[in-house]
Amino acid sequence: MPDQFDEFIENLQKEIIKMEIEDHNERIVSLCYNPQNWGKPKIENIISYEEQRGGPKNYFLGLYLNIENNFIKKANFLTDGCGVMIATGSQLTLLLEGKTITFAENLIAKDIDEALMGVPENEKHCLDLAIRTLNRAIEKYKTKD
Repeated sequence: MPDQFDEFIENLQKEIIKMEIEDHNERIVSLCYNPQNWGKPKIENIISYEEQRGGPKNYFLGLYLNIENNFIKKANFLTDGCGVMIATGSQLTLLLEGKTITFAENLIAKDIDEALMGVPENEKHCLDLAIRTLNRAIEKYKTKD
C-alpha cells in the first residue's frame, strides 16, 4: 500500500510541476524548487544588506551582500513570497555574484526578467521589489565609508 501512495504523490507532483511550467516557464519553476543562494549568512559575512516589503502582495525580500574591493563576492536572499518571488531573488543573486558594484547599480528589472525567460505580467512586481532592494543595499554600501 505505501508504494501505491508514494507513486500517487510522485505523479501528482509531476502534474503540478507540469502545470506550473505551463503558467510560468522552466527557469522560474526550476529556481522556485531549487533556489540558489537562499538564506541569511552569518552577520560577519554581510558587508551590506537591505530588507524590504512591497508590491501588491507585500512580500518580504532580504538581500545580503558580501563585497570586497567593489566586487560582489557572495549574494544571498530570503523571501516569504510566491514561487516567482523565490525565483526572482535567486536569479538576482546569480546575476550579482562576481560582478562589480557598478554592474549592480546598472541592473534593471528587465535584466532579471530576461534571465528568468519572462515573468508573467501579473508577477512583475517581484522584479520591482528586487531592484528596489538591490539599489538600497548598494546605497548603504556606498555611504558606509
